[in-house]
Amino acid sequence: MKNFFIYSFYRFKEINDIGQLKIIFDNFLIKKKVKGTILIANEGINGSVSGTKIDLDDLLNFIKFKLKIRKLEIKINKTDFLPFNRMKIRLKKEIVSLGQGIIDTNKYRGNLIDPKNWNKIISDKNTKVLDVRNEFEIGIGKFVGSINPKTKSFRQFPDIIKKLKIKKTDKIAMYCTGGIRCEKSSAFMKMKGYRNVVQLEGGIINYLEYINSKNQKNLWQGECFVFDDRVTVNRKLLKGKYLQCYGCRRPITRKETKSKFYKKGVSCPNCYNERTLKQKQRSNMRQMQIDDAIINKSHTSFRKIK
Repeated sequence: MKNFFIYSFYRFKEINDIGQLKIIFDNFLIKKKVKGTILIANEGINGSVSGTKIDLDDLLNFIKFKLKIRKLEIKINKTDFLPFNRMKIRLKKEIVSLGQGIIDTNKYRGNLIDPKNWNKIISDKNTKVLDVRNEFEIGIGKFVGSINPKTKSFRQFPDIIKKLKIKKTDKIAMYCTGGIRCEKSSAFMKMKGYRNVVQLEGGIINYLEYINSKNQKNLWQGECFVFDDRVTVNRKLLKGKYLQCYGCRRPITRKETKSKFYKKGVSCPNCYNERTLKQKQRSNMRQMQIDDAIINKSHTSFRKIK
């Protein structure tokens, strides 16, 4: 079985001509068998891609060369299948959307806590542990005792943080999936006067990698939502038990696929009443096209075998 890899990376760095950079990356990737998504904004780059190690290493080296940087924040996972269907490079206003304008994350972000010290930090009763992911992600897994801001999207965080019972003098330890949301939210909080802010370096994924490699006590409970076709990973960083609703992109259980509100590619119990009829019709049409493409591909393969 061929091994593939998933590289998730980001870097906050001022980029001027993002349109030209997109063209350069598009031309480079034509020659590579790499799938996934790369976001480019004036504030930096953020991506999650899959392929062979040699192609992915070539891509990262090319990115570093073009951005004139030595380091990217990166997480690497092995997989036995390609979890993305195609390669997309998108231009965005932000590589992670907080909606607060320009934030100098390199200047203001919270102090980084190495995974080896994280258990000690969050076991301190005087520390308020803040999960900056969205509510559906927290429902799948979390560090016990952490604060759930109950956000539907990351852009809600600035407004909701004002309503949480967190003082500007409190010790605050923040975490997210891979570190990028913490970089921005911790910088935002420090700009607003929160003085004692730290964040888990590399996020949950980095923590689980360290804990598994060192066989140390694992304080993570449940699974972790990831932004690819694995949907979730468990405490051992293996593909989790959740499926995904492609109507709302939320993770769902097998039991939820038996619901009358579930229709493949269209809706699930979580989003059935949220989505408009027009949205459902559009998703249903898309799913029919996908199903037809699969059937046609299967027939073509069968004829070749014959």
